[in-house]
Amino acid sequence: MSTLTRHLNGASETMGLYGRRMQVPVLGEVAVPPPDKLAYYAALGLLAAVQVIEWPTALVITAGHLLADQHFSGLVKGIGEAFQTA
Repeated sequence: MSTLTRHLNGASETMGLYGRRMQVPVLGEVAVPPPDKLAYYAALGLLAAVQVIEWPTALVITAGHLLADQHFSGLVKGIGEAFQTA
């Protein structure tokens, strides 16, 4: 199997994980992460809510994971474009 074929197979598997989409009023259509990622983000939110970690830290960690995990997602592209225009 060539490197290109492996790369394309990996991309299609990643897109399959984030194949579920949801319509969000301001952002439009966004990909919904798998349940294990949702649990991770919920745990970060809970830690910030009970003040174990500060909320800016939770946001930075969450943004980093979103950028790393969903680089094919329209949500991440939209966030990147928003940062570029700001």
